[in-house]
Amino acid sequence: MTDLNLDPVQLDRYSRHVIMDDVGPEGQARLLDAAVLVVGAGGLGSPAIQYLAAAGIGRLGIADDDAVERSNLQRQVLHGDADVGRPKVESAAEFVRELNPDVDVEPHETRVTSENVEELVDEYDLVVDGSDNFRTRYLLNDACTLAGVPFTHGAVFEFEAQITTFPANDEAPCYRCLFPEAPPAGTVPDCATTGVLGVLPGTVGCLQATEAIKLLLGEGDPLAGRLIVYDARELSFETVEFERDPDCPVCGEDPAIESVRDVEYADTCAIEQ
Repeated sequence: MTDLNLDPVQLDRYSRHVIMDDVGPEGQARLLDAAVLVVGAGGLGSPAIQYLAAAGIGRLGIADDDAVERSNLQRQVLHGDADVGRPKVESAAEFVRELNPDVDVEPHETRVTSENVEELVDEYDLVVDGSDNFRTRYLLNDACTLAGVPFTHGAVFEFEAQITTFPANDEAPCYRCLFPEAPPAGTVPDCATTGVLGVLPGTVGCLQATEAIKLLLGEGDPLAGRLIVYDARELSFETVEFERDPDCPVCGEDPAIESVRDVEYADTCAIEQ
C-alpha cells in the first residue's frame, strides 16, 4: 500500500483532500493505491478521466478503439484540434501525464469484447462505463457483476441523461435488473443522428467520477438501486428507485450467466432462460 507519509509535493497537490475529515492522508493514500478502468474516452470519459487523474487515482486504465474526429470536440474535452485523427487513448493518456505525474496511465487501444473484458476488468478495482452502445453496457455489467467489481454507468441523449452505480455486492441490483434487455435496434438513435448538448456529458461524467471516488474512499451513499434522470432543459433531477430482480440472469437467485463467453451480445442482449 502507498505510504501514508505523502511527500511534500503530494501534500501540496492534494491539500484540499488531506484537510478533509472524511478523506485525510489515509483517504488520499487509498486513492493513490486505487486502480480504475474508464471504458470510453469520449463525452462521458473525458471529464471522468480528468477528475480521476486530478484526484490522484494511482493507476488509470483507458479503453477505447476510436480516433478523434473534429465533431467530437464539441463535448469530448480531453482532445484538441491537433488531436484529430489520433487514437483517443493516446490523446487522453498524454493529457493525464501532463496533469498529474502521480498517475500511472494505461491506454488500451481496443474495443471491449467478450474475449478481453474479463482480463481487463480483473486488473482494476472499479470501472467507469462511458460507453455509447448497449452491447458494451451489458457486457460490462455481466463481467463486473461476475467478478465482483463495482462500476458506475452514465448515458446521454439530446438534453437528457441518466446515471447510476452498481456496487457489485450481494444486495445491490445490477444493470440487467434495471433494464432486462436493450431496446430493439434502431429505436434509440445515437448522438450522431440526433445530437447532444455539449455540456451534458460533462455533467454526467463528473457525477460518475464522484461516485467512483466515494466508493474508493468508502464514504457516502452510492447510487445503488437509484437511477438519477437529469433533464438539462429544465435543470431538473428525478430519482427512480429499482430493486434487485431475483430472476436476473446474472445476479439473481438462479443465474443463467456464468461467463460472458457464453453470451451472444447482439440485438437486444436478452438471455433465454
